[in-house]
Amino acid sequence: MNLMYQSTRSNSEPITASQAILKGLADDGGLYIPVTVPKFEVPLSRLGKMTYQETAYEVMKLFFTDFTEEELKNCINRAYDEKFDTKEIAPLVKADGAFYLELFHGATIAFKDMALSILPHLLTTAAKKNQVKDEIVILTATSGDTGKAALAGFADVEGTKIIVFYPKDGVSPIQEKQMVTQKGDNTFVIGIRGNFDDAQNGVKAMFNNKQLAADLKAKGYQFSSANSINIGRLVPQIVYYIYAYGRLVENGEVKAGEKINVVVPTGNFGNILAAYYAKTMGLPVNKLICASNENKVLFDFFQTGIYNRNRDFILTSSPSMDILISSNLERLIYQVADRDADRNLAMMKSLSTKGEYAITDEMKANMADFVGGYASEKETAETIKKLYELTGYVIDTHTAVAASVYKNYTRQTADDHKSIIASTASPYKFTRSVMNAIDGSYDSKTDFQLVDELSKLSNTAVPQAIEEIRSADVLHNTVCDKDKMQETVEKILR
Repeated sequence: MNLMYQSTRSNSEPITASQAILKGLADDGGLYIPVTVPKFEVPLSRLGKMTYQETAYEVMKLFFTDFTEEELKNCINRAYDEKFDTKEIAPLVKADGAFYLELFHGATIAFKDMALSILPHLLTTAAKKNQVKDEIVILTATSGDTGKAALAGFADVEGTKIIVFYPKDGVSPIQEKQMVTQKGDNTFVIGIRGNFDDAQNGVKAMFNNKQLAADLKAKGYQFSSANSINIGRLVPQIVYYIYAYGRLVENGEVKAGEKINVVVPTGNFGNILAAYYAKTMGLPVNKLICASNENKVLFDFFQTGIYNRNRDFILTSSPSMDILISSNLERLIYQVADRDADRNLAMMKSLSTKGEYAITDEMKANMADFVGGYASEKETAETIKKLYELTGYVIDTHTAVAASVYKNYTRQTADDHKSIIASTASPYKFTRSVMNAIDGSYDSKTDFQLVDELSKLSNTAVPQAIEEIRSADVLHNTVCDKDKMQETVEKILR
């Protein structure tokens, strides 16, 4: 029996997993969510004996039920292969009392690779299953990492084009260089004069524009998304939390069934939502610790029950989290509102028109598994420096936000559950911020000189993703105003 998917904003007819992957966003502007979250079927004691690919299949077969075993295994095996620089795909590193889940060993050295390596295969398989003849246009906004990972995943994939918008002055130099040097005749990268929320709002507006969809349909195109609003992007993220727990059991760090905490640096809420789904599936999780940077809209929400984006947007050293509208939070809101689409829709309309909404005490009680925390820029830098001095282990700025929040949480609560910290990007992606945190004397060096210094200091090899952009030509130099995004897309698809 197929697991169906329902929009968070209406009681429209549920659709299959492959249809939800193809559409990305529901016609009513809602996000697709499974009608029920399935329970994981493999005993926890057996998890540690399974490879990453085997774990991925056991998770995804429960969500993508209209894919055959052959189709799903083909997608998984093509995604999680030698493009990852470790056989383990997502290794765990123990440092200073916590377990860092390294999610940055893919082609673009950020956690987005974990899902965006498989999404193109899921999408093209879904298109064949549903007899889609149109060319699929992947339309995506990025705060830095999704863009490159999506571009790398979809480059030269037959039957697709990919258009990525990013805030021109809101990503790191390495992130920007990775995107603007991307090869592929079907790839398009546009910087916008605005922030990530502007880019995300522009993309959502195009998805919701029925006239634009009709015009593009007449030209043989249809939109889909590579953002975590796409359920085909979100489900693969569940896998690594379950896999990591298996490694803890196998290594004797926890007993099967023993609860752990999961700490996630969060902007758009997708990565921690995946951990929540893992818990709902039966993973023994005590607390889901949501770590924010100085754009602490999520921290304030968990403290007060009021989501309020009416505040200054702050550019930080963890730019992938510089977000004030956390799109995936809508999926949690829908869930804790007892899956009441009308209530959820009213709150999302309030967010759109007034910039805020409030949840009820009952809904807040339904989110008791979540804990919010945030780290200042000073705390983030201090955490990088202190961890390096204590252990020699170097983490990036986003991971440092999570590590700082974790330390504050344990000090305040004395909670001694073993904890996994999602390490979402390689420090090589944010070398200037990382190296300046460790020693301010590096400030005069160029970004690529800092890469070499980081390699010496951390005793790690420079990732191939960095080596290949040292002298790469800039292939994308389009910049537009935030209100010209649709016009730019229409020019590309003429």
